[in-house]
Amino acid sequence: MSKTNMLLQNMLLCRDESQVAGLMRFFKTGPGQYGEGDKFLGIKVPVTREVVKECWKEVSFENLEECILSDYHEVRLAALLCLVEIFSHPQKALSAVGLDGNVDVKDALRKRCVDFYLAHTDRINNWDLVDLSCYNLLGAWLLDKDRTLLYDLAKSGKNIWEQRIGIVSTMAFIRKGQLDDTFAIAEILLNHPHDLIQKAVGWLLREAGKRDEKRLMKFLDTRYRTMPRIMLRYAIEKFPEPIRRSYLKGDGVL
Repeated sequence: MSKTNMLLQNMLLCRDESQVAGLMRFFKTGPGQYGEGDKFLGIKVPVTREVVKECWKEVSFENLEECILSDYHEVRLAALLCLVEIFSHPQKALSAVGLDGNVDVKDALRKRCVDFYLAHTDRINNWDLVDLSCYNLLGAWLLDKDRTLLYDLAKSGKNIWEQRIGIVSTMAFIRKGQLDDTFAIAEILLNHPHDLIQKAVGWLLREAGKRDEKRLMKFLDTRYRTMPRIMLRYAIEKFPEPIRRSYLKGDGVL
């Protein structure tokens, strides 16, 4: 362990063996489950966030590399949360290392965060690691850029985690009122066999529907009978109860 890696040192100090078994069950680490073989220190997310808050300005990309390669789930999460902080606050990150904070330098630092993220998607290997990082980093980066990357991840991602990044990253666009990509990528993943993708698509459709309920209903009206049931349930969760029941019964909009 690097003596200068404050993030790793502080995370290891927070180990809580009493929480390990519960986290291993929650994140499905048993044989044949989606998190098979993952290891835990027993650290809850609020504790990890506190560690990140204390030291993200002092964390180098070398430190992040060491942490993202860790066998421990929580250490990988800490690396991702630090990366999001650096991306979101490049001026503070640059000031901490004594670099000039002009626009070009800040953009270069943000791009380096994105490049690091995309180079380590094999380590972003559970739903919480995806959901707590992708839209605040990759989605935010693509707000004013071409978004083909997300379509490629959804269509041809190496695993369900890359595909989940493809759809969940669109949360950044939804928050800006931009819904086209969410509906388009949902269409790509509409018949995906894994429930973690089905849930993610339903969740993002629901969030898009909060912005434009009529558009969500129009999307569902030609698809709700054939889309996975769990995806539909997530998508219509915020609809008025009579409309929600109508969809679940197969009657469509009242």
